[in-house]
Amino acid sequence: MKELLNRLFEHQHLSQSEAKSLMYGIANQDINEVQTASVITAFLMRSISTEELLGFRDALLEMANIVDLSSFEPIDIVGTGGDGRNTFNISTAAAFVVAGAGYKVAKHGNYGATSISGASNVLEFLGVKFTNEKSRLERSIDECGMAFLHAPLFNEAMKSVAPIRKALGVRTIFNMVGPLVNPAKPTCQLLGVYNLPLLRMYHYTLQNYTTPYAIVHSLDGYDEISLTDTFKVTSNSGENLYTPEMFGFSKNQPEQLFGGNTISDAANIFIKVLKGDALPSQINAVIINATFAIKLKEPSKSIDDCISIAYDSIASGSAYGVFKKFTELNN
Repeated sequence: MKELLNRLFEHQHLSQSEAKSLMYGIANQDINEVQTASVITAFLMRSISTEELLGFRDALLEMANIVDLSSFEPIDIVGTGGDGRNTFNISTAAAFVVAGAGYKVAKHGNYGATSISGASNVLEFLGVKFTNEKSRLERSIDECGMAFLHAPLFNEAMKSVAPIRKALGVRTIFNMVGPLVNPAKPTCQLLGVYNLPLLRMYHYTLQNYTTPYAIVHSLDGYDEISLTDTFKVTSNSGENLYTPEMFGFSKNQPEQLFGGNTISDAANIFIKVLKGDALPSQINAVIINATFAIKLKEPSKSIDDCISIAYDSIASGSAYGVFKKFTELNN
């Protein structure tokens, strides 16, 4: 381990197999907390390589408690986190909007490590009990269109490093690899990343798969479509730059997306969005992320059509209805 740490501190890269072994060591706690924190710090000092990302992903998938929900053909909508923006739970709200529009969603999420409220924080605050029981997850996605997979229940590595991540309070390799290891095996994914190098790395990794995907990044640094600036969308079908104005949206201001200082603040915004009672800026940010998820499920539809579908999910009460049914099934 000393040799490995010295190599990382000298900005040397690991092979895919070395990265895989390292992740196994972290998960099995063969590596102590100080060494694990040092590894995390080393990857903050330099960019992760594609081989390292693949090695970490391979290890986490091999160790994961896989609950295959692919027969439902679900989509996952998830961001890396780690953008330092402390927004409200945009991707989680978008997942319920997509489910409200009639599509199956299997969302992978965790507690916030770099923000006040991650997906797991807000759902737990609102009364959701997490499970890794396949029958309960199948019932949830079948009856309300939504299943939530709390990452620590499906992977010991995610569980073992949670205290270290929270103590450090900065983005880590687990932010980078988390969206790639959904144990439900979603048949398509909308992934948000916090910078362009990671977007390119995700694209390189995912283009070898046959499942539809789209990777989004707002150029001013958000790991989702924030509508605060131009944003990039990279998918199986190509790469495009968009502005909020192209779809009739006004540009958002960063403070309009702030998630508050407590989990309660974030949960309040989350519920208001699903009810259609939030600020237009907050609703629009959720709508545009849901739009590109729906576009993955409906490639023949125009983006404007997908925007209309997302809006109707909220306006009709369907998105909030899914959330109410989801909480009934998961408590």
